[in-house]
Amino acid sequence: MSDTGPSWDELVQLAQQVGAALRDRHETVAVAEGSAAGLVSAALLAVPGASAYYLGGVVVYTPAAHRAFLAGTIEVPDGMRGATETFAQYLATAVALRTRATWGVGEAGAAGPPNRYGEPAGHAWFAVTRNNPSGAHETVTHHLLTGSDEREANMRHFARGALALLLARLGTA
Repeated sequence: MSDTGPSWDELVQLAQQVGAALRDRHETVAVAEGSAAGLVSAALLAVPGASAYYLGGVVVYTPAAHRAFLAGTIEVPDGMRGATETFAQYLATAVALRTRATWGVGEAGAAGPPNRYGEPAGHAWFAVTRNNPSGAHETVTHHLLTGSDEREANMRHFARGALALLLARLGTA
């Protein structure tokens, strides 16, 4: 039996919890995702009233998209490449700063099939950054390895992982 990943309803349920927490706190979020291909943003935007907390999102699936939407926001770490913890942290911080959101979510991974960069399919890093007015950025990360090369299922796993990390961070901030 193949892995189908989380259902759309499960993603929206997580997004509803995230949205409620953000509204209660009068805070905002922005998302920069790659392998989740917009599913994190789509789930957040599926919640009625999302305009109260969602400031924007970008799919940085290619270097051209990164240059067009995030380049110049913050210094790019030396040797940074996609599908790494460093890239997910960079995405979360850059998108939060670019939009002036309280929270930034970054996702970087390889949904499948196996890729030329050597990362296994089903591998993703998530980062959630809190953009503090003081200029400090508090970032937490999480790594997920699904063990599957089922592209669509991995995309849903990645979206769930990013939303779950944001929800957990909202509960501890």
